[in-house]
Amino acid sequence: MAYLWFKAFHIIGIVVWFAGLFYLVRLFVYHVEAEEKPEPARQILKEQYQLMEKRLYNLITTPGMVLSVGMAIALLVTAPQLLQDVWLQFKLVLVAVLMAYHFYCGRLMKQLAAEKFTWSSQQMRGLNEVPTVLLLAIVLLAVFKNTLPVSATIWALVGITAALAVFFQLYARHRRKQALIEVRD
Repeated sequence: MAYLWFKAFHIIGIVVWFAGLFYLVRLFVYHVEAEEKPEPARQILKEQYQLMEKRLYNLITTPGMVLSVGMAIALLVTAPQLLQDVWLQFKLVLVAVLMAYHFYCGRLMKQLAAEKFTWSSQQMRGLNEVPTVLLLAIVLLAVFKNTLPVSATIWALVGITAALAVFFQLYARHRRKQALIEVRD
């Protein structure tokens, strides 16, 4: 019974963690775009985004990560034989990448606060898709386990990543056209 409780709270932690990561980088996009606003709006927006980023990272995203990892450890303590499964080993590698992404976002947040940030909002939009790809891969591994069709999954993830890249390029072009229309009006 303990295993099921740990699993339930592990899933809850994952949902909270990913929700925080998805929204955090979206806030970074808005924070970067605030630079284009005239004063005093620029400073007001930057201060508001900085506060929201800090609260989200410290009060939602990081606790979600801690809960998720803590419950994963509890799951492995109750069923250590799972560590021998290849699917779980791959999943743990992806989770390590996700944790690195999490801490990298914390670093970016500090750079934004110190106004030493050099990324464009377009680059931030691309970065915002990293957890999407990781989520897909992790969930597929957790559901299919050792029966996951690896080559089909890799092609699907490559296709999704390419589709996202094309979408962002089209969206950037659309935004540039919109900005030109607004300047003319």
